[in-house]
Amino acid sequence: MRWRAVCILGSVLALAFSAEAMRAQATSLPSASVLKQMTIEQLMDIAVTSVSKRPEKLSAVASAIQVITGEDIRRSGATSLPEALRLASNLEVAQIDSRQWAISARGFNNVFADKLLVLVDGRTVYTPLYAGVYWDVQDTVLEDIDRIEVISGPGATQWGANAVNGVINVTTKSAKDTQGALVTAGGGGELRTSAVAQYGGQIAPGTYYRVYAKYFDRGDSVRPNGQRSNDAWRMGQVGFRVDSTSTPDTALTLQGDGYDSSMGQVGPDNIRASGLNVLGRWTRSLAPNSDAKLQFYYDRTHRRIPGSFTQDLNTWDLDFQHRRPMGSAQDFVWGLGYRFVEDDVLNTPANAFLPARVGHQWFSAFAQDEVELSRDRLHLTFGTKVEHNDYTGFEAEPSARLAWTPDTKQTIWTAVSRAVRTPARIDRDLYSPAAPPFRIAGGEKVVAEKLVAYELGYRLQPTASLNFSLATFINNYDDLRSLEPLTPPLAFPVESSSGLRGRSTGAELAAEWRATPAWRLRWGWTELRVHSEPQSGNNDRGTRDSIARDPNHQLSLRSLLALSATIDCDVDLRYVSAIGSTIVPGYAEADLRIGWRPTGGWELSLLGQNLLHAHHPEFNSPGSRREIQRGFYGKATWRF
Repeated sequence: MRWRAVCILGSVLALAFSAEAMRAQATSLPSASVLKQMTIEQLMDIAVTSVSKRPEKLSAVASAIQVITGEDIRRSGATSLPEALRLASNLEVAQIDSRQWAISARGFNNVFADKLLVLVDGRTVYTPLYAGVYWDVQDTVLEDIDRIEVISGPGATQWGANAVNGVINVTTKSAKDTQGALVTAGGGGELRTSAVAQYGGQIAPGTYYRVYAKYFDRGDSVRPNGQRSNDAWRMGQVGFRVDSTSTPDTALTLQGDGYDSSMGQVGPDNIRASGLNVLGRWTRSLAPNSDAKLQFYYDRTHRRIPGSFTQDLNTWDLDFQHRRPMGSAQDFVWGLGYRFVEDDVLNTPANAFLPARVGHQWFSAFAQDEVELSRDRLHLTFGTKVEHNDYTGFEAEPSARLAWTPDTKQTIWTAVSRAVRTPARIDRDLYSPAAPPFRIAGGEKVVAEKLVAYELGYRLQPTASLNFSLATFINNYDDLRSLEPLTPPLAFPVESSSGLRGRSTGAELAAEWRATPAWRLRWGWTELRVHSEPQSGNNDRGTRDSIARDPNHQLSLRSLLALSATIDCDVDLRYVSAIGSTIVPGYAEADLRIGWRPTGGWELSLLGQNLLHAHHPEFNSPGSRREIQRGFYGKATWRF
């Protein structure tokens, strides 16, 4: 109860100090450059690349997109990438336990969320085992993140299969922008220990590097009765990046990471996960508004879950892209891609992927053209991606987007898109138990899930200190994954199939107001309705109750207040409505961060998370539920 009072007091103090700041800003407020904060106009002029694979102003993009900047992450006190994603109000972000997260957009969220594509510096970070993301091994130095572009809605024309309900694109800073040393150290209740050591230097004129090492140790989540759930985990990671611009028109990037982690579970032994990746990218400027890019990466992951399976996954990916203008009114982008995945699973008596070892290939080509129908006012963007996979053959993913900017303060946009989620190994190859008679059997009945999406959006900046955006959508799905009984009317055994159809509809509203140069407020609200049902002739056995676990309402309010040139006071409030009638109750939570920069190179901060409850659930059914605890965390950062 006293921590609720602390949080409320923090919010009241923020409002009180802001009122005083508005009264005396002419003499007492630090400049925006001192505070390192972007104005609303600067924020809307950020160049984003995830929507059309070319730079374009955020204010004019024909898509529902939000940008999380590195400064946003610092002010939030986020200690992991999933926590940072809470800053995007167009996402559903639910913590399952100490290490697992359910993250999606526009519905159909679940433990194995499989309709959201995530990239880190152009590298796709999903597992073909279930077409989702292992969030417990997606880590980087948060201080190195330049921005995170979050698209809600399909992005398959640019990014391909699995970019169905959204795209998250994490972009880290160039090595040139992270020169010198960085040391951070922190600890507290749930995040017991965290440390980063990083150094950046110059190899030769135009060539820069950075190297880093980081480690953390996180405590357990709890059961509903407050008992520890034995899911504490720890991870160490090292990495490097080299950026070279030895000639004015050519840029080279080489980067890589390696990690090793141990994660607690109920059972005989801990889960172990390790991996490494290397990425190289060559970019050449050919002319104004024309460039070529060639990227290659290799990614290896290992995961051992005692009692379930062990997986070794190797991914090789090659991607080429060329952009060129066609006359004065067209901007044309095209590209080719190839990916090879070698997946080797060591089965257990409980579960088997048959065959145990597979090698799959993906071929892709895309083309997109933006046509200026009316100078600086009306733009039409259309194109398609064509992919070939080993499960369903060729898949086409076209889209058309229309953006109208009647003046410099507003943009109205609409889009229609088609996207697919191609089958994963869990759909086709999973059998449980490992030997007949099976209770669950894979098979060739699973085809690609298909989406046709209709979107309408509006973006407005009525004054230099205020902006808001509204996006509405209707998503129609066919051939969603289902489980059908092999011998009706018995419930088991079942086989995997594609017997469901569904629909999600909703609206996403985001707004930002700079009340004073020192105080900024952000609001986010989403309204969502999701429905699924069997297609004609299908006898689904309850899959529709688990493939979509989504709240109908989400609301967030964030206050960022600079009490002085060296002290920040930031408050985050969020409300999430219930998931289903008996799955997860609705909840409200609050975070409070105080940051102090005593000198130019030092920052000390104190973070309180989930202050309104000792512990609360965010996902999963009551029988398997873990709950997230209130936590406190202190951190020191030193740059020199």
